[in-house]
Amino acid sequence: MIKNYTVTEINRNWLIKVYGVDQNGNRINKLVGVSGLLELIGLDLAAKFIARAFRDMLDKVVCKLRRGLKITFYAH
Repeated sequence: MIKNYTVTEINRNWLIKVYGVDQNGNRINKLVGVSGLLELIGLDLAAKFIARAFRDMLDKVVCKLRRGLKITFYAH
């Protein structure tokens, strides 16, 4: 459970796409679930971004990190 949202609820409402460079310098451009998102950015940032996506409730919510990752939440 991440900040009042279950993993099932997050995966049911959002497609999560990650684009950029990971910590090993490899290019990333793929769809991930909640577990993949947690592996890439950690629990604190994931909770912050998921809360923003649910708060805004737009078709597309884009969150960017300074280290070069761009996480996009697509509503479906």
